[in-house]
Amino acid sequence: MRAARLIEFNKIAVMEESDPSKPKEWEVLVRIKTAGICGTDIHGYEGSHGAIKPPRIMGHELAGEVEDIGQDVTSVKKGDRVVIDPVLSCGKCFTCRQGRNNICSTVKCIGVAVDGGFCDFIKMPAENVFKFPVSIPWEEAALMEPFSIAAQICERSGIKPGEKAVVVGSGPIGLCVLQAFKRIEAQVLMVDVVDSRLKLANELGADETINSKKESFDKKVYDFTEGEGAQLVVEAVGHPALLEQALKVTAPGARIVVIGFNENPAKIPEVEITKKELEIRGSRLNRHKFPEVIKWFEKREVNPQALISAVYPLEDIDKAFKDIKKDPENICKVVIKY
Repeated sequence: MRAARLIEFNKIAVMEESDPSKPKEWEVLVRIKTAGICGTDIHGYEGSHGAIKPPRIMGHELAGEVEDIGQDVTSVKKGDRVVIDPVLSCGKCFTCRQGRNNICSTVKCIGVAVDGGFCDFIKMPAENVFKFPVSIPWEEAALMEPFSIAAQICERSGIKPGEKAVVVGSGPIGLCVLQAFKRIEAQVLMVDVVDSRLKLANELGADETINSKKESFDKKVYDFTEGEGAQLVVEAVGHPALLEQALKVTAPGARIVVIGFNENPAKIPEVEITKKELEIRGSRLNRHKFPEVIKWFEKREVNPQALISAVYPLEDIDKAFKDIKKDPENICKVVIKY
């Protein structure tokens, strides 16, 4: 099979490797058809993600066709079109026993801590493989994983219809969150420093947008919320200063959802949390969200196609990464087609 390995930082080589062995009784062998390139992959490519080191096969936004199944698998059959949940958990620790496998004590995401799907075949546990209908194009199916992140954020945020939410960051995840929030008729202010991203946010239904380099973030939030402050803020960039800023524009009783992995501390006065009884919630990966997201796609409740900037063949994957790094402001999502 072909495998696109990160052989050194800033260089991926497509090479021939042995085909995978027959799946174990609980496994599914999937022939990958499409894969999205995630921000995590970009960080891994350039060497700024500590968990991704050569010679890793990256890739965790995956759609493909079932090639073979283990003898105990009944959920899918050969030839089914499937998406892959990349979250691998032990199933035994305290958090797994509570049904929170996404924060398992030994959780791994394929393509990060272990090899992923920038290759022709991958074997996965059957519980991580979900059938989707033929009405969903292959290129769009590759985007179900980032929408599963948005679905998890919806759950963690407790978003309600009519609430006024501020999403800081209009990159791919922020735009998925926007669409997830608009599904339930929340009102959303999208924030970024890149006009092209805000233009796309407007096209996808944002109620208001702000380039925080050009306008006052605080004033815009208070104008948007009629002086009351935001009921919900999603910090989708991963920068401590933005978390500090989010704290200042929240209404009493508001929630702040954080999805970044920045290890630098934020300066957050305890009194600000106490006075307003704020809730600061983390959101990581997804917890069994693929069946829900498949329904979103099937019913056309979200528009994944609008996020796809370009499609490259697997042979050109290194060029795809280099092109993203060259022009990040005008490239939203890139899909690799096999």
